[in-house]
Amino acid sequence: MGISLGHLQQDILGLVTLVGIVTIAASTYMITYSHWLYSLAEPLLGIFEREGTPKEQSEEHHSCGHYPIIIFGLGRLGTAIAMRLKNKGFKVLGIDFSPETIKHWNQLGLDTQYGDVTDAEFITELPLRHAQWIVSTIPYHHTGISSEDTRKTIVQLTRVAGFSGKIATVSHSKTETEELKILGIDLVFEPFQDAADRASELLLDGMDIQLSKQK
Repeated sequence: MGISLGHLQQDILGLVTLVGIVTIAASTYMITYSHWLYSLAEPLLGIFEREGTPKEQSEEHHSCGHYPIIIFGLGRLGTAIAMRLKNKGFKVLGIDFSPETIKHWNQLGLDTQYGDVTDAEFITELPLRHAQWIVSTIPYHHTGISSEDTRKTIVQLTRVAGFSGKIATVSHSKTETEELKILGIDLVFEPFQDAADRASELLLDGMDIQLSKQK
C-alpha cells in the first residue's frame, strides 16, 4: 500500500518482507520459550522496576508453612488426591487461579493459595524449600502453534526457583508420557489408564473370592 501510494520506494519492499518473515518466525519461538528467556534476562530487567511498588497479596498466604506436597490445579482429580492425602495425615497446599475453586477447597478444610503457576515471580514465593512433591493436575490443551505446555513451564520455573524435590503430572497419551519423562518428570499419571487398571484389579479380586467360595 505504501509503494502504491508513492510513500515508499520499490527497493524497500524486499527488506520489509524479510524483516516481517524473520520477526513472525522468531516471535513464535520467543512466546513458546518465554519463561526460559525471562530467566536469562531477569538480572537485566531490574533497571525498569519502580522502587516501592507494592506487591499483590492473596487472601490465603501460606508461603511460610511447611508442606511436603503442593498441588497445582484444584479440579476433581487434584481435590480427590488432596483429600486422600489429608485423610492419611499429610499437609497439602493447593494452588489455583480460580477464586471459586479456592473457596471450595477452604470449605473442605484444605490450605490454598491463589495464583498463576506460569508466573515466575509467584512460583518463587511458594514454600518450595520443604516440599518433597509438586503434583500438577493441569491438563495440556493444544490451542495453536505458539501455545505453551503448562506442565513443561512448571518444571522450568520450579527448578529455576530452587525446587529439588520430585514432580508428578498428568498425561492423556503414551506419546505425552514419554515426552514428559524425558523432560524430567518423576511420576506421570494417566487418569483413564490408571482408573482402568484399578477397576480391573477390583474385578479380579472379586472373581478370586467367588472362585474360592465355589471350591
